[in-house]
Amino acid sequence: MATSGKALRAGGDIKELTIRGIILGALITVVFTAANVYLGLKIGLTFATSIPAAVISMAVLKFFRDSTIQENNIVQTIASAAGTLSAIIFVLPGLVMVGWWTGFPYWLSVAVIAIGGILGVMYSVPLRRALVTGTDLPYPEGVAAAEVLKVGAGVGGAEENRRGLVMIIWSSVVSAGYALLAALGAVGSAASKSFRMGSGASQVSTSFSLALIGVGHLVGLAVGAAMFVGLLISWAYLVPHYTSLAGAIPVGTSLDDFIGDIFVHKVRFIGAGTIGVAAIWTLLRIIGPIIAGIRGALAANRERKAGRGEDLPLTERDMPIGIVAGTILASMIPVGLLLHAFANTPPISTSPAVTIVISIAYILIAGVVIAAVCGYMAGLIGASNSPISGVGILSVLGIALILAALFPHSSGEMSKSLVAFALFVTAVIFGVATISNNNLQDLKTGQLVDATPWRQQVALVLGVIFGSVVIPPILDVLNTAFTFQGAPGAKETALAAPQAQLISAIAQGVLGGNLDWGLIGIGAGIGAVVVIIDEALKATKRGSMPPLAVGMGIYLPMALTLLIPIGALLGYFYDKWAKRRSNAEFAERMGVLLATGLIVGESLFGVIFAGIVAATNKDAPLAVVGAYPVVSAVSVVVFAVAVLGLYAWTRNQAATSPDAPGDHAEPPKEANFR
Repeated sequence: MATSGKALRAGGDIKELTIRGIILGALITVVFTAANVYLGLKIGLTFATSIPAAVISMAVLKFFRDSTIQENNIVQTIASAAGTLSAIIFVLPGLVMVGWWTGFPYWLSVAVIAIGGILGVMYSVPLRRALVTGTDLPYPEGVAAAEVLKVGAGVGGAEENRRGLVMIIWSSVVSAGYALLAALGAVGSAASKSFRMGSGASQVSTSFSLALIGVGHLVGLAVGAAMFVGLLISWAYLVPHYTSLAGAIPVGTSLDDFIGDIFVHKVRFIGAGTIGVAAIWTLLRIIGPIIAGIRGALAANRERKAGRGEDLPLTERDMPIGIVAGTILASMIPVGLLLHAFANTPPISTSPAVTIVISIAYILIAGVVIAAVCGYMAGLIGASNSPISGVGILSVLGIALILAALFPHSSGEMSKSLVAFALFVTAVIFGVATISNNNLQDLKTGQLVDATPWRQQVALVLGVIFGSVVIPPILDVLNTAFTFQGAPGAKETALAAPQAQLISAIAQGVLGGNLDWGLIGIGAGIGAVVVIIDEALKATKRGSMPPLAVGMGIYLPMALTLLIPIGALLGYFYDKWAKRRSNAEFAERMGVLLATGLIVGESLFGVIFAGIVAATNKDAPLAVVGAYPVVSAVSVVVFAVAVLGLYAWTRNQAATSPDAPGDHAEPPKEANFR
């Protein structure tokens, strides 16, 4: 199924950025964004929107005879940008929690979300050259979305396409089938075991997510191994150490809750410190390619002005760099006006101009750094699994430190004013983080399906605008109906909004002078050591240990990351087998399609389940089976059979070339959950 750009764009000028595609993308945006906002505030999780949007787009646009793979790509680009922007809920509700807002002023909220998102798009334009076309980062979700689009468009020979389509369908069915069984309660969605470890305690946990197996397969062994190192640092040392220092478990607190509290309030800050150092080092490593990307954009701009724009290679046709720079600078005007609205109360009102100018400079500089780092993280392990809340922690730390230096000794209402200002600045930067994290994944998909970069970048801006007008009213409805935990007058039904609580608490801790900086310092030290090890491994050509992946392994809960190293190991052994085949390229591609299907199935089920949760206002609306100890044991067996059965079937499908006669392998019976 490997295809050239010419094959995908055969026929000259093709349909790509169309009115019908924009309308379809906008409609999908409304549904996906609403579901993501609700799910994120209720349980702290959101679902990836790129692949579900691509599937829906292909199902709708197939009724138009002139639809193209590039047009479907535009639809998923719009919907994924808006769906990803819903991660602003990790910051914005903090303004209600600290008592600064009682609701979400519509136009003010739209403005901060839209400006942050558009800045994210603009920053990602030169980064595309540095981090997409100029590196070998795996971009697991971008690759998966491209494979879905290619199979849906029928790219490749008839037999190869048939096998690829069957592969994606059956792995999607198994992935969604397991997720459905978990929602019904027939199998577990996760398992954990807490235990004493010396004078402390620790935990082993995992989610039974076939999508994470797929992500692990796509990111490769180096990233998977680095994440596992982070897991070991976190759960084999840091958690037992800090639970030991904490002493006796408080009365009425379970061991699980005790460990969870230590992880959130101690270990995650260490992970944030590691991510911070790894992020700085990553930026230093990619600064050369970024500068080269900007030079390339300037050269392409000169070619356009000389009337030779149509002669540029497709990969050079970005949004003109003059428009990019102008948009970034012009955005600082409304940013300044928005910040001025927050600067009319003490102590900021004593020197508003200085505070606003410094804050704008911080947004400009931090935006560049965070866009680059988040884009790199997306390339490393995918947008869905990137620790964006960790970037939010670093962002709020930076602006809170600036405000603490400008206005020392503030307390009471003045401290609340500074916290609100810090959260508002962080909301703008967080918009940059979420969009750049998603955009480069989308641009990777575009590269693989031979899309025009500038058209996709316009689609990303449209997705940001659609998302920004949808998110505030949804937030307002949820705040009115449920309120948020920790907010003044919170109801019993208050939504947890865990990330917003954490980021708000950090701002209050810095400005109140009671944040434990030692934890972040320890994390920074770990990050420095990992950077040295990584460089030594590269110098001796013995592999690598990506520092950001280690930081993610420390920062993210084990339940969200343990299966990624396992998936990476399975992918390594599968690819090792595939390389020995005479049809090695086809065999490896079938493995990619298997991993793609695992992500597709669970993502689609996530969309449906989010809608059911919102409609019923229940955390487990489909549960029909009670929680029994035997379920956990059965879950491990069923999950293992599903994974191993799918890999065995994939090897069978990939054993012969697609043009070989007599190949009619059946779907995997041992992994059929119907």
